[in-house]
Amino acid sequence: MNFSEFIEKYATHPNYHAPTGIELHAKSWQCEAPLRMLLNNLDRRVAENPEELVVYGGTGQAARNPEALLQIIKCLLELDDNHSLLIQSGKAVGIVRTHPEAPRVLIANSNLVPVWATWDHFEKLKSEGLMMYGQMTAGSWIYIGSQGILQGTFETFAACGAKYFHGDLKHKLIVSGGLGGMGGAQPLAATLADATFLGIDIDPERIKKRVESGYIDFISYSYSEAKEMVLKAKEHGKAISVGLVADIGDTLEQLLADGIIPDVVTDQTSAHDPLYGYIPNGLTLEAARTLRKVAPEKYKELSMKSMARHVGFMLEMQKMGAIVFDYGNNLREMALQGGEKNAYNFNGFIPEFIRPLFCDGKGPFRWAALSGDPEDIRVTDQALIEAFPDNLQMIAWLKKAEQRVEFQGLPARICWLGMGEREKAGVLFNNLVKAGKVKAPIVIGRDHLDCGSVASPNRETEKMLDGSDAVSDWPLLNLMANTGGGATWVSFHHGGGVGMGYSQHAGMVVLADGTERGENCIRRVLFNDPALGIFRHNDAGYEKARENMHTFELGFK
Repeated sequence: MNFSEFIEKYATHPNYHAPTGIELHAKSWQCEAPLRMLLNNLDRRVAENPEELVVYGGTGQAARNPEALLQIIKCLLELDDNHSLLIQSGKAVGIVRTHPEAPRVLIANSNLVPVWATWDHFEKLKSEGLMMYGQMTAGSWIYIGSQGILQGTFETFAACGAKYFHGDLKHKLIVSGGLGGMGGAQPLAATLADATFLGIDIDPERIKKRVESGYIDFISYSYSEAKEMVLKAKEHGKAISVGLVADIGDTLEQLLADGIIPDVVTDQTSAHDPLYGYIPNGLTLEAARTLRKVAPEKYKELSMKSMARHVGFMLEMQKMGAIVFDYGNNLREMALQGGEKNAYNFNGFIPEFIRPLFCDGKGPFRWAALSGDPEDIRVTDQALIEAFPDNLQMIAWLKKAEQRVEFQGLPARICWLGMGEREKAGVLFNNLVKAGKVKAPIVIGRDHLDCGSVASPNRETEKMLDGSDAVSDWPLLNLMANTGGGATWVSFHHGGGVGMGYSQHAGMVVLADGTERGENCIRRVLFNDPALGIFRHNDAGYEKARENMHTFELGFK
C-alpha cells in the first residue's frame, strides 16, 4: 500500500481511524504503534472534534493542522529504527540519528518561555499557525476515550467515600458540571462507586455521546425531571446517572433555592480555557460561538465572571455540608480572577484523595491492543488478575470495566498500578505477545497526570509538604529518564489540564512487541517512570515515599 492509498483508507480528513490486525504499514512496530495511536486519537468514536483535529479538553489537538498531520504520517511510514522523528507543537520538524532502543518519536507541545506563557501569547502564535495546544494525551497520542480518566475518577470518588462516608457512597448524590472528553467519565465512575450522579452540560451533543457509549444512563432537558430522578434514586440507593442539558451555575443556584444540598460537588468543565472551554452564563451555544469570534476579550471576562458565580454556589453548598473539591481544571483560579475572593476555600482532588497513592509510585497505567481485537484486552485483564491476586481493588475494577466499559476506537484498558507492579505488568504483556496469546503488540502508556511527571501547583503538586509546588525540574527529569530508558515515544507539554502558564508535564509510551529489545526497554521505562514519583515525594518530605525508597532499594548506594 503506497502513501496515497494509506491516506485514502485511514486518514482522509476528517475521517480518521487506525489500521488494525498484524499487517505492518510502517517499517517496524516501533513506528506502526505511534502511527496507529495518532490515528486512533482522531477517530470520530474517540475525538471530540476531528474536523479541527481536537481530541478532548476543548482545544487539545493531536496535530497542528491537516497538512502537518499528513507530513507526520508520511514520516512515520518511512522512519527506520536508527532515526527518530521530532514533533514541535503538532508539526514534524526534523529527523535525527538515534539507535534501535531510542524513542522513535520525540514530542514537545505548547511550551513557552515562562513570561510569555499566557493564553494571549499562545492564541497569537496559534492564529499565525505556529503552535497548538496539546493538552496531555491529545498531543502525545495516547488518549483512549473517556475510559482514560474513568478509572482515576473512580479511584477519586471511592477515596472520597472512604474519607467522608465510611466507605459507602450508596444513597449519596454527586453533582458536577462538564460531560466532555474528560468530564464524560464522571457519571460512569460515580455509578461504579455506587453513587447517584447528576451531571450538567450546556451542550446536548456531549451528553448524547456519553449515553451512546454507556457512560451515562439518562439525558434530560428539564431541571425538575432530572431533580426528581436523582432524588428518587438516591433515596432508594440506586446508582444511576442523569445528564441535564443546562448551565451548571443556574443548576446549582436552583438546587440551593430548593434546599437540595448534594453530598459531593465537583466540576470537570474545561474551565482551564476561559475562551474555548467554558460557556458564559446566559449565552446559548450559538451566541457563545459568535461572541468568541467577534469579542474574545469580552468573552473571557464574561466566562471568568460566570466561573466566579459558579464557584460561589459551590462554596455555599460547602457551608451547608457538601464535600466540595476542585477536579483539576483550574476552576478556582479562573473564579478568583473573575471576582470570587474565596475561590481557594476548598481543596483540589490531589491533596484531598490521591497524594498517598503518588507516594507509592501509583498512577494511571493504560494499554491498547493494536490488533483491534477486544479479545486481546480480555486476555490482558485475566493475566493481570492472575498476576496480582492480592490487589483486590484492581481486580474489582477490571471486572467492572469488562462489564460496563464500551471501547472507543482501538480496544484499551486502564488501571492504577504502582512501583514494581508496572514493570511486572509490562513484562507480562510482552510475554503474551511473544507467546501469541494476543494477536499483535500492545502499547503501554499513561496519562501525564501521574506521580512524578507533572508540575501543576493547582492540581498534581498542590500543597506539597515542602512548598515546592511550582518546581518543574521533576517532569523534565521524568522525560529524560524515560528517553534514556528507551520509551517508544516521549513528550513534554505545557498547560495541560489547567491551562497556559499553570503546568508542565511529561508523557511516555512503551511498546510490548514480544521481543528481547522490547522487554529491555519495558524493564527500564516501567521502573524509571514510577520511581520518579517516589523520588519526587521523598524529596518533598513524605514519610510513605521515604519508606518506599527503602522498600524498593531506590536510595544511593
